[in-house]
Amino acid sequence: MSVQLDGTSFEKFLKQFTDRFTPELAEHFATLSPDPEFQARLDELGGKANEGTLTDEERSEYATYVEAMDVVALLRVKALTRSNKRPANS
Repeated sequence: MSVQLDGTSFEKFLKQFTDRFTPELAEHFATLSPDPEFQARLDELGGKANEGTLTDEERSEYATYVEAMDVVALLRVKALTRSNKRPANS
């Protein structure tokens, strides 16, 4: 299912950040990898979620990470789009 964000308040909120990215910063942000420690924790929680063995505290932690990663993913897409918008003279 595709979510349409054009014209929404949230879209405008994200745009205010990415519009100020230089092409170099946008490229860096779009291709930045997660911290290995964070990725390991996320993988651990994801595995437990798939097995149905998360504690209430872990479920809350995992939900917070998933929500944050959704926002980061949107910012990364916008940053990548921005990094591809290079001036005609470059």
